[in-house]
Amino acid sequence: MNEIDKLVEVSRKYGGDARFVIAGGGNTSYKDENHLWVKASGHALATIGEDGFAVLDRSKLNPMGEKEYSADVAEREAQVKEDLAMACLTKDRRPSVETSLHNCMGFAYVVHLHPTLVNGLMCSNDAAETCTGLFPDALYIEYTDPGYTLFKKVYDRIKAYKAIRGREPQVIFLQNHGVFVGADTTEEIDRIYADIIARLEQRVKPLPEGVGEKVPATVTEIIPAIRQILSRGGRGLKTLQVTRNALVDRYLENPEAVLLPFTPDIIVYCKSEYVVLDSDDLVKEAEEKIEAYVARRGHTPKVLLVKGIGLVAVGDSAKNAGIITEVFLDAMKVAFYAASFGGAHGMEPAWIDFIDNWEVENYRRKVASGASAGRVEGKTIVVTGAAQGFGEGIARELMAQGANIVVADLNEVTGAATAASLNESARNNRAIFVKTNVADMDSLQNLMKQTILSFGALDVFVSNAGVLRAGGLEAMTPENFEFVTKINYQAYFYCAKVASHIMKIETAADPEYFADIVQVNSKSGLRGSKANFAYAGGKFGGIGLTQSFALELAPFRVKVNSICPGNFYDGPLWSNPENGLFVQYLAAGKVPGAKTVQDVKDYYLAQVPMRKGCTPADVSKAILYAIDQTGETGQAIPVTGGQVMLA
Repeated sequence: MNEIDKLVEVSRKYGGDARFVIAGGGNTSYKDENHLWVKASGHALATIGEDGFAVLDRSKLNPMGEKEYSADVAEREAQVKEDLAMACLTKDRRPSVETSLHNCMGFAYVVHLHPTLVNGLMCSNDAAETCTGLFPDALYIEYTDPGYTLFKKVYDRIKAYKAIRGREPQVIFLQNHGVFVGADTTEEIDRIYADIIARLEQRVKPLPEGVGEKVPATVTEIIPAIRQILSRGGRGLKTLQVTRNALVDRYLENPEAVLLPFTPDIIVYCKSEYVVLDSDDLVKEAEEKIEAYVARRGHTPKVLLVKGIGLVAVGDSAKNAGIITEVFLDAMKVAFYAASFGGAHGMEPAWIDFIDNWEVENYRRKVASGASAGRVEGKTIVVTGAAQGFGEGIARELMAQGANIVVADLNEVTGAATAASLNESARNNRAIFVKTNVADMDSLQNLMKQTILSFGALDVFVSNAGVLRAGGLEAMTPENFEFVTKINYQAYFYCAKVASHIMKIETAADPEYFADIVQVNSKSGLRGSKANFAYAGGKFGGIGLTQSFALELAPFRVKVNSICPGNFYDGPLWSNPENGLFVQYLAAGKVPGAKTVQDVKDYYLAQVPMRKGCTPADVSKAILYAIDQTGETGQAIPVTGGQVMLA
């Protein structure tokens, strides 16, 4: 294994360990006499490869420690930035802001991390004194603004250390920041970090464990309203993530302990001011405090601490909300550990102001937020029956358009696998699976709760789950008729009931917001179906429900529409070789003269003017149209290839 392979290996090792790296923080490097390889901005240590490192010419970096730069701060930073750019040989990769620090440490490998335990000490009142006692060979640097100022201080302190001790420090602790470790082998890097962690573990109490108090059912009454308050006024749809555990409960009772940021990373991802909601009327308090916060700071808060509910991360996307959650939970851990070292020491106002306005950190925020694109970007969409077949295809199409997807299905194994598969192609959105029986109200209430805990909202409910039992009057049993009716007709009512309740909470909080209930119906809801009356009857009734729901919910800006697909011949409903509709219809004699499954398929294709079956992509386009527009509700939109046309 060559040196760069070892650099990649050690980077991934620590980058994938949440004890050392949160939200992709930290950076690593390798140097020889002529070149420095250092992590480029925008690359995560956990997944970095060789192409994630910027390569710099050390002959151009080395003079920076002794060079006289302008006394004017803005001019000096511009000069330093230009020198770094001139030294960078990979022009398509922006080197870490701490590149100069990596270069001035005289070791082949340098690994800079923000371990939670280390920051428990570095963000404490007794940081300097304790550090000197626990790590007498290390160099401790008082908090200094990042960039050239920090580099110059470290450079000069290393020189002084060498003059006294005749060698360089291998460990450099930075107050309210983290630690640098240097060594000539990655094995020694590992040994040093293991020693640091072991010494600190002996000095701190274990973190509170457990799930904490249960999130109450009222979360579905409160969080959707707060999400819409945060999103209104052209601020863009926010995604909220609710977290409740024993550690969160500790700081819900004592929020003052975590109301100041401890490190620059916390400011980058969570900003520097957080909102506490603890009144008896949480929605009213949220409206007052959020609007005051926006007026004061020009942006929405990223972190809410809500009494009785938990830590609420406010992201511009699901990915962003997840990062905010990770970072702020880590801040809570830092506060807890700091109690063992004289109590937490947050960043001071001048330090906070510098980070808030520093160009480099603004660049990191931009990278962290990610690009957005898609017709339903940021919306949260529940799709029932989405584990496989038509529902899975619809979920996949909507996921590609930027939605957060809740796969709601009874099939636990397949549903979880579908959600995982969707996440493989996710950008900033996310999919989750919630085991759901659409014919059971308690199960649907749980679906609503899990949706709100994960995303904070319900923008669109796609009622897709359905069943079919073919058969004429002689063959159809009462049990099969009742089963089909319960899933295709009654369950649509149950779904609309629970979904509309949350949607009305959201529209009440934002006068410009529209929500959608979309039933995936069928062409059989527009025209009778021979030897298939149980299915057709439920679908006809579904359109009646759609029109009635639409009339009731229109004043609340909740649109209700049905999509009426033609036949999805390639899906399992039709093509399953054991019990698909082609097999059922052949057995039921629905197609006169048909002797084979292919005969049945040819018969149905011949009835479609466009000679094609309907696909999930076709239906998804109709769903997207129903969501996009605000002028139609109560419609039954055919997607049948011309087989069924409306008068």
